[in-house]
Amino acid sequence: MNIMSKLFGNIEFKKEDVHYYVMLLSAPVLLTVYRYHAYPNFFFEYFPKYKNYAGGDVLAAYWLFLFFFVLMFVLPAIYVKWVMKRPLTDFGWGLGDVKYGAKWLITIPLLVVPLIFIASKMPDLRSEYPLAKSLLGNQSSLLVYESAYVLFYYVAWEFFFRGFLLFGLRERYGDVAAILIQTISSCLVHIDKPEGEIIGSIVVGILFGMIAMRSKSIWYVFLIHASIGVFTDLFIIYFN
Repeated sequence: MNIMSKLFGNIEFKKEDVHYYVMLLSAPVLLTVYRYHAYPNFFFEYFPKYKNYAGGDVLAAYWLFLFFFVLMFVLPAIYVKWVMKRPLTDFGWGLGDVKYGAKWLITIPLLVVPLIFIASKMPDLRSEYPLAKSLLGNQSSLLVYESAYVLFYYVAWEFFFRGFLLFGLRERYGDVAAILIQTISSCLVHIDKPEGEIIGSIVVGILFGMIAMRSKSIWYVFLIHASIGVFTDLFIIYFN
């Protein structure tokens, strides 16, 4: 009996499941790195000269978007392509069932956009968004900001949670477990956000997980999720 067995008993480790172990561990590891190195307060610690710089919070937001993109898209994509040696389309990168996905692209915005407008009047949400508060008074960089928000933050978000985790883990743990695991992980990113947003992230995580799985693509939920984020910013900025 080896020392591991003496200490922990007969815990079974399956070599053929190592990729699933990596996927499961990637969520707490990458999200912890993100939480303690990507947030704006860390940006100003690393680059203190921008703390009192006009528009410094916009630069801090770019730092957050790019940091998140590297952690949640670049690293998982490298792992899929060069370690697992599988195409990204196995993880929802393709268009999948276009007809099914398009139905949700039409249905959800019609229902959600009015709710976003109402929610944008709530003080707790207004205190959170936009992430760069200088945009409330100066919108000169708004187009670049929102473009970076969508292309880096939301692409990475959907690839990691509704791609890498969802499609990767379903093969081993089944559809329901995969949906719940990615929902738990994505919910944790919302810690410190308004309570309503955290609760909503659980509902949205399950719903978006089911849509992505059924459509076999991350792109439909990406468009919906990104539009929610952008509309939230625009409503707060222009209807304050």
